[in-house]
Amino acid sequence: MVSAVSELARLTRAAHLAADGTAAGARAALDALPWLVSAIRDDHDADRFAAWGRSTAIDENTGTAVIPRALFEEVHARAGVAADWPIGNAGVLHCYGYLLSLEPTPYGLKRERWIESTLARACRLPPDAFHPWREAPTLLTRATAAASALLASPAAGTTQAVDGRETRLALGATRGPSALAYAVAPHAGAAPLLITMFPVADASIALTDFRAAPRLHWNAA
Repeated sequence: MVSAVSELARLTRAAHLAADGTAAGARAALDALPWLVSAIRDDHDADRFAAWGRSTAIDENTGTAVIPRALFEEVHARAGVAADWPIGNAGVLHCYGYLLSLEPTPYGLKRERWIESTLARACRLPPDAFHPWREAPTLLTRATAAASALLASPAAGTTQAVDGRETRLALGATRGPSALAYAVAPHAGAAPLLITMFPVADASIALTDFRAAPRLHWNAA
């Protein structure tokens, strides 16, 4: 049985390897986590990153990079996805890059949505449903399924046009704690692609704030 405590410790050590900002550190960080390398390879082979849109590695709350550029480039290279710093694939960044982020944000570390149980419970899933070190299916597969289900049948949500691009917000509840999923069309006339998924403390506030600010949210690009 996999120990979450042990795996989290390994993940933290790998994040510190990547934090030096070098290409060697980025490679060492990924190689220290065989399950992560395997998941990225599996998702690449199955073309799963295509379901996700574009995201910036510069956090909109802090104005700083969520992960070092060298790690950004290494993880995209292993995923076989073209990227031009700081704009990359949202699935690569939000599911895998965030795991190795040590950058503080007003909401804690980016990886906490996958490590802790809040999001899983909000999706009515077992508390370890998004633990990234679990055996197949990959974290990206599990996140894609949960976010897609929420966008298909939200308890509350709305759409907005931003520069002609359709954006969709979906929430798992009308008020109180909820899962949030967000998708953005890559260009006018295209179907929205997944950008992110995370828990919120109050769905009604998240919906009100979203409607009040018709722009790209949550590091979408």
